[in-house]
Amino acid sequence: MTDLAETTALILAGTRPGGDPFAKECGVAHKGLIEVGGRAILDRVASVLHDAGVGHVVVSTNCDAIAAMARQRGVDVIASEAGPSASVGAAFRRYGAPMMVTTSDHALLQADWVRQFAGDSPAGADLSVMLARREVVEQAVPGTQRTWMRFADGHWSGCNMFLLATPAASRALALWSEVEANRKKPWRIAARLGLGTLLGYALGRLTLADVVARLGERVGIDARIVAASDGLAAVDVDKASDLALVRSLVESRPELA
Repeated sequence: MTDLAETTALILAGTRPGGDPFAKECGVAHKGLIEVGGRAILDRVASVLHDAGVGHVVVSTNCDAIAAMARQRGVDVIASEAGPSASVGAAFRRYGAPMMVTTSDHALLQADWVRQFAGDSPAGADLSVMLARREVVEQAVPGTQRTWMRFADGHWSGCNMFLLATPAASRALALWSEVEANRKKPWRIAARLGLGTLLGYALGRLTLADVVARLGERVGIDARIVAASDGLAAVDVDKASDLALVRSLVESRPELA
């Protein structure tokens, strides 16, 4: 279990050169400025992290409007780098472990999920990743369209939540961008671990925990997964349909506001 009071939470709010097309479609400089329930998503995420008991919240961004909002909310700002893994690396070198990482478009983030992630992360793990089983997601949001990673223990979706619990977790950052780039093609991740792992994945013999553990072993860390208890943890805001879903959920369920 990780003590949230001793944890830094990093909110990734970088943007690609030229800006994010969906943010432009919504008429804002960054997705984190899109309003849900009358509040900017970034404001919602930062508030939830504080409410969960996180000791220190930081935003990594290269957007002036995001930086200004963060500072108004009493949140520290660090300049983002070229990509998520590089941004996490820069923040980790500055603030150290334990560090929880999430994203500025995690509009439905709840304090209970943050506490569950910290509480369920195995003792001794250097790095934990929260993911949600398909059946849990579909129970929470029937008919939702997500990208599923298929493994022997079922289909999984990412939740944009990571916990770098020890200094050794820095060894995983070199693999981060590669895993992110291939998250929709898990066989490529398996191939990165050698022929035996690729064959095991192709034959449907590898669980998600197997692959995450083997990725960790490759860089010399103990890497684990934490299964989300609420399927809504897999919902973020990448496109118009996501935003419509999130807004409808917040309107119909006051506890999500």
